[in-house]
Amino acid sequence: QVQLVESGGGLVQPGGSLRLSCAVSGIAADYHAVAWFRQAPGKEREGLSCINNSGRAEYYAASVKGRFTISKDNAKTTVYLQMNSLKPDDTAVYYCATPRDPYYCQSGASDYLNWGQGTQVTVSS
Repeated sequence: QVQLVESGGGLVQPGGSLRLSCAVSGIAADYHAVAWFRQAPGKEREGLSCINNSGRAEYYAASVKGRFTISKDNAKTTVYLQMNSLKPDDTAVYYCATPRDPYYCQSGASDYLNWGQGTQVTVSS
């Protein structure tokens, strides 16, 4: 059974940085794609980035490109989202997820089967 556990969220001032972690267990994380999403109150869940089974970032949403970086650790059991130059609009609950087709990044939230519980990120002065 796949388990995803996010951590690293919190309160940060505008312009600050956070690194989110997604601990993956129950699957061969080395061979699975993992994506990061976020959802702000009253808004749809937004796909931010995905790292494929080869460890390559496949996409970044326009809203975070150049500021956020997705990566895996050497053991490939944890996926990170480094978030720099944070803005108040980045305030949301952040989730990691694995796709229905486990090896390839997919485009929409409905294409993802397994989700973590989420971690809150609040950007405010």
